[in-house]
Amino acid sequence: MRFGADWEKLNLLSKGDRFEVPRPGSSRSSKPRAIHWIFLPMKLLFITSTRIGDAVLSTGLLDHMIRTHPGARVTVACGPAAAGLFEGVPGLDRLHVLRKGPWARHWRALWRASVTTRWDVIIDLRMSAVTWLLSARRRYVYRAAGSRDHKVIQMARVLGLDPPPAPRIWVGEGNHAWAAALLPPLGAPLLALAPVANWETKTWPADYFVALARRLTALDGPLPGAPIVLLGGPGEKVAIPPIRDALSDLTVLDLVGEGSLLDAQAVLERCSLFVGNDSGLMHMAAASGIPTLGLFGPSPDHLYGPWGAKTAFVRTPQSFQEIMPPGTAPETVAPVMHSLTVDRVEAAARELWSRHRLAEAIGQGG
Repeated sequence: MRFGADWEKLNLLSKGDRFEVPRPGSSRSSKPRAIHWIFLPMKLLFITSTRIGDAVLSTGLLDHMIRTHPGARVTVACGPAAAGLFEGVPGLDRLHVLRKGPWARHWRALWRASVTTRWDVIIDLRMSAVTWLLSARRRYVYRAAGSRDHKVIQMARVLGLDPPPAPRIWVGEGNHAWAAALLPPLGAPLLALAPVANWETKTWPADYFVALARRLTALDGPLPGAPIVLLGGPGEKVAIPPIRDALSDLTVLDLVGEGSLLDAQAVLERCSLFVGNDSGLMHMAAASGIPTLGLFGPSPDHLYGPWGAKTAFVRTPQSFQEIMPPGTAPETVAPVMHSLTVDRVEAAARELWSRHRLAEAIGQGG
């Protein structure tokens, strides 16, 4: 067989397959000769969430696979809202957007796009039937079992990882350039606020955010005189003018609805402190590594609190179970976030900031 024919056959193989390749121009004979093995990159199909927050929490698994399988070729399947998070994934071959349709049309579309590939690994965090209809050497499927552990820990169990890998978002040079053009020089203090959530009942009152921003940027605050960066999605712009107008005497950068998800991530990486509702942006801030404070009410902080050493959360006086007993329909939940006072959030923010500065001082001293 000619070398070229051998090479064409190699394209059908995947990582772990080995194929004996003779040197160009050599002939097959009984004479002993060197044998060359070629290992092809792993092909990974990663099926993750529709929602931004859950998708962020899943990125630790993807990062683990990329780090432990250099050169892996990755296909990510996720919902439209979260798709932008994965545009910078190393080795990304394809980003398949699952646009929900009747009769499981979105899953059938994924099957059609993936059935001709022999996957080395499929990681399915959606428990979809399509995973079992594709050719794969190994399948890892998330099983919801009513665990009270954090979602990052639950997802890590899919691969048997302990400790669980931290979420990670890959930001490109263009995203960093976008952020740099809008923000003060790198290292300047910035307070990031995400004052809107995808559910009004989860949203802390706008006037509370205004009061908090003034306290945190006051002369005796942790970020005296710092500009305030407002972040949110395109559909949240309508809620911002009252906050922006109430802070008109301060430096406010309104970036709500501006740029892509990775642009927002680049902005977060340049900020000093983040405070926001339980939302996708909260999880993005935590993944960026900046001090992140999440505000919780009608959502379970033990499952969805911000993940990382520089994070904290503060919740309403009422527990999640008190706000949403089993069987409660979300639309029937009365607003409760007003019971979380500005004083409590300010105290939590100051404590988080002090803890962060102490860790920095210890690190520099070492």
